[in-house]
Amino acid sequence: MNPKEVFLLSFDALNERKARTILTVLMVVVGSSLMIVLNGLSAGQLALTQQQLNQLADNVLTITPGQRSFRSADDTSSSIVINSVVVSRIDSLPYVDEVVTQYTGSMDLSSQGKTLRTSVISMDPEKVYVYLPNLKLTEGSVIKGSDPSAMLVGYTVANPDGSTSPIISVGQTIKASRTYVDDNGQQKTDSRIFSVSGIMESTGNSQIDRAVVINQVTGNTFLQKSGKFDRLWVVAGSPELVDIVESGIRELYGSVIGISSSQSNLQFRQDLVSGFNSFILSIGVIALIVGAVGIITTLYTSVNERIKEIGTMKAIGAQSSNILSLFLVEALLIGLMGGTLGIIIGIIAGYGLGSSLLSFMPRGGSSITPIFLVDDLVKVWLLSVGLSIAAGILPAWKASQLSPLIALRRE
Repeated sequence: MNPKEVFLLSFDALNERKARTILTVLMVVVGSSLMIVLNGLSAGQLALTQQQLNQLADNVLTITPGQRSFRSADDTSSSIVINSVVVSRIDSLPYVDEVVTQYTGSMDLSSQGKTLRTSVISMDPEKVYVYLPNLKLTEGSVIKGSDPSAMLVGYTVANPDGSTSPIISVGQTIKASRTYVDDNGQQKTDSRIFSVSGIMESTGNSQIDRAVVINQVTGNTFLQKSGKFDRLWVVAGSPELVDIVESGIRELYGSVIGISSSQSNLQFRQDLVSGFNSFILSIGVIALIVGAVGIITTLYTSVNERIKEIGTMKAIGAQSSNILSLFLVEALLIGLMGGTLGIIIGIIAGYGLGSSLLSFMPRGGSSITPIFLVDDLVKVWLLSVGLSIAAGILPAWKASQLSPLIALRRE
């Protein structure tokens, strides 16, 4: 038999058993499309994360009081208190261009009959560009660094989840309240009136989007910080000098101070997504293996049903290699159909899921646009076809070894 005849006979055999063939192809489709969807969304998520982190200045280190870890009972060291002395020492280090001091906390904002719990960052509002050089403000916004009653509002604060329109606008007067316990153990509430001088566009950074920025002098008294800073932004001379600056800070304060940067955050996200990607790819491979088991079952059943047909073919001159080729081509056709449909369905499903995930994200979030690399698509397709052919080898070999006399005697 020539290749064309083998192909036609294999196609006819699959066509005669449509229901079984469709179910087997679906097994391959599920595995391959699952790999395509998850791989594409993972690549898209990593690209989105990198895009968001790229909006941050890559020469800025974030300094916080270090967290105490598990230590021996006689270790009485504690997290560092970041005050003006610490700031001066860090600012005097080589390659440090600037140190931006911050107080942080939380408070309740009252606007349009709604009360919203939000984070507050107390700093020189004009220094927000140090950390977010590409920050954009809504129309009419102005940063008033020296105004003690001015407030710069994050996008998600002005546009909270579930709200169809902004609840805070530029120029609006807003009441901020904070509950605390005084030195006598009495619970008290302090309220201040602020004027919204500006609203920030979405940055993709929840630390900024879900916060308001107020004057540092005001924050020190309102948040009762007594000159003890909660966070510093340390600006290195260039991105290449970040590691040197970090080493200098570590030499001064060791592990009692926390240090992070956009570069380290990006590496962490990349490692996290890479690990998750490996996990989900293994799920896709398992699904394909399940599909391969389905192919084995289908072809074994086909061999048992077609014993007399195989015997007749051998009796009229068909060789064992022809029978082997016949069943291998059936497995190949299942793999080709399943792999190709899986890629098409996976790409469509990937774009659909990427868009639908936007509805589960905070207001102002970005949809995940899946990224499908040609190399990845080819690898998934080859894996689908390869596993299908491998699954067909055993049934094909069994069919090729049937004796024509035994096969023709089978009732």
